[in-house]
Amino acid sequence: MSVEQAVIVRYAPSPTGRLHLGNARPALLNWLFALRHGGTYVLRLDDTDHARSTEAFAQGIIEDLAWLGITPARIERQSARKAIHDAARDRLIASGRLYRCYETEDELDRRRARARTMGRPPIYDRAGLRLTDADHERYAAEGRKPHWRFRLDGRPVAFTDLIKGPQTVNTASMSDPVLVREDGSYLYTLPSVVDDIEMGITHVIRGEDHVSNTGTQIEIFEALGGPVPLFAHHNLLTGADGEGLSKRLGSLSLADLRTEGYEPLAVALVAVLTGTSLPVAPQPSLAALAEIFDLAMVSHGPARFDPAELDSLNARLLHETGFDALRDRLAAHGVANEPMWLALRGNVARLGDVAELARLVTGPVTPVIADEDRAFMAAAREALPEEPWDDGVWDRWIAAVKSATGRKGRGLFMPLRLALTGRDDGPELRSLLPLLGRRACLDRLS
Repeated sequence: MSVEQAVIVRYAPSPTGRLHLGNARPALLNWLFALRHGGTYVLRLDDTDHARSTEAFAQGIIEDLAWLGITPARIERQSARKAIHDAARDRLIASGRLYRCYETEDELDRRRARARTMGRPPIYDRAGLRLTDADHERYAAEGRKPHWRFRLDGRPVAFTDLIKGPQTVNTASMSDPVLVREDGSYLYTLPSVVDDIEMGITHVIRGEDHVSNTGTQIEIFEALGGPVPLFAHHNLLTGADGEGLSKRLGSLSLADLRTEGYEPLAVALVAVLTGTSLPVAPQPSLAALAEIFDLAMVSHGPARFDPAELDSLNARLLHETGFDALRDRLAAHGVANEPMWLALRGNVARLGDVAELARLVTGPVTPVIADEDRAFMAAAREALPEEPWDDGVWDRWIAAVKSATGRKGRGLFMPLRLALTGRDDGPELRSLLPLLGRRACLDRLS
């Protein structure tokens, strides 16, 4: 199958919790791939774990993806597709690929331990295949219900990974996987393969922790007579110490990152670009990134997330964002015009920071004037040009103050900053002065 064919990808989270930064990586890689190839993006909620799946988590996932900028063409729920899964199960039973087993977990543990002591691999011995009709009747009479295993071919399964290159998984070294539990519910594998076939999924893009599952799944695809999709297994986001993000969420859930004021594009870029050959740097949009991003750019090495990199990228994005793109959000923070935003944005790390900075213009501000600077402030007030003011007012004023007082450098600029803003850092006074106006400057210099 080539990528020139109609591309259909799926992102298939379980609605058993909220998405975190690590989950965002496959969601976004699938989205970028669909954008790049004009394909279809399916959100498939794998909600067959009835005990842990909730509607609140399902809605939370949809909201998190929308915040990142992902708009699925379709939203499917596996729980609504049980009849399709049941039909596939029955076909596998009829063809002899699914067989009944009755071992408890304790019994399996003992068998695995015995195999190790005898120097054999601790894989399932296929005892279920040797059961007779009488054995099945006896277990049924005892009230024991079977679980169902898929009989593997036990052969090298080769596939070309779009990220990792040629791969081979030898299913001879694996236990026949359980696909159906004793209560009749399905584990992840069978519904996933059945839905991939029925939905026409052409590319499966997911974390590298699924590589070992791929051999089993390819055998199930083939047993059901379905086309085998192309696979791409990406490196997983980890912390600086290599520990998986899912093990220590902290504030890395997408909901928390949103609450903390991070820009969705910054979060998306960090989730995608970390651990690739592209720099973690601003992009105009996900659509623009899709034009230059290819799965071949994903590294084979670790993808270590650095929180400082997210902070830096978030600030850089805001520093490059124009007023019109943020107009409504800025209005909520007291910034009503473009000149104010252009003056303040260079000091903004998260958009919420602009509210405090806006007060440097709108007030109230408590000027800080040292006793020894009183005469200097009087001279500065005297030198203030008459209005109207333009962008050159700062240069004219500071030249006049310097000439009148003989001050220069920090001794010239810092007292003026403290008097006009009440703080020793912040936006350039050159940009603030025209926003303040002569009346406010006179008041603060007093």
